Amino acid sequence: MRLVRIQTPRGRARLGVVVDDEVTLLPEDRYGSGKGFLMLVRDAARKGMQVSQYLEQRIGRYRRLKKVRYPDVAEGRLKGFRLLIPIVPPEVWGAGVTYLKSREAREYETKAKGIYDLVYEAERPEIFFKATPSRCVGPGDVAYIRGDSRWSVPEPELALVLGPKHEVTGFTVGNDISARDIEGENPLYLPQAKIYRGSCALGPAIALPETVGDPKSLRIEMRILRGGSEVFKGSVSTSSMKRGLEELVDFLTRDNIIPAGTVLLTGTGIVPPDNFSLESGDVVEIEIEKIGLLRNRIERLSSRGKPS
Repeated sequence: MRLVRIQTPRGRARLGVVVDDEVTLLPEDRYGSGKGFLMLVRDAARKGMQVSQYLEQRIGRYRRLKKVRYPDVAEGRLKGFRLLIPIVPPEVWGAGVTYLKSREAREYETKAKGIYDLVYEAERPEIFFKATPSRCVGPGDVAYIRGDSRWSVPEPELALVLGPKHEVTGFTVGNDISARDIEGENPLYLPQAKIYRGSCALGPAIALPETVGDPKSLRIEMRILRGGSEVFKGSVSTSSMKRGLEELVDFLTRDNIIPAGTVLLTGTGIVPPDNFSLESGDVVEIEIEKIGLLRNRIERLSSRGKPS
């Protein structure tokens, strides 16, 4: 079972329950808000149920709920319907150097040799702030690369949605777009390489834990299209991740105020070649099995943070 937010032809946002290829739209406006998934989690908890149980009960009780086909919405075949970011997180954090491939790439780009080897082997992981709500985009939205970067790449990642008790309430797809040249020039420039307008894409759905099963055995695939042609393709399994998900959540929440609905990106194991950089007009497709396909077109910002 997966959850999506859908804008209807009347401009209303609805939370949809995806089972197989069918979406059942819940009627409540509050569930369609950017915090709707979190409200659903809390409502289910009050009744002592898992979210999936709560939804099955609701769908079974109200047979007249509107239904649409998920592929038709996802591919834009239904006029007036479109996918929205599944949750508007109060904060997005990232975990770095959790895959060997990421360690190798970070070592290549940086002038401060050795620091990422130390992080990869250390007890404490790298945890960094990634985005505020205004810096996040959803499926089908435009995502951005910095105007003052000449070496920017997408980073496909399994993303955790945290609940009120810091529990993992769901999983989504994340794209942590990064300026490798800025980060590589000096590790202290990491916030500038990571945090800017439209640098974090999330979606298309939130998969419930019971749907995902073992999150350390998921296949992640990424394709980059330029002018309609594939210019990069890569894949990895989350089983290659060195860090445990519980470990990452534990370090994020230590002595820290982490609001419910926060998203934690768990690192990337797919890195394009060192001579590759995103360009305006590129399309990035990231798919994680059991969750879905996140697709975004890329545009370059001007030096003042506006689309060029």
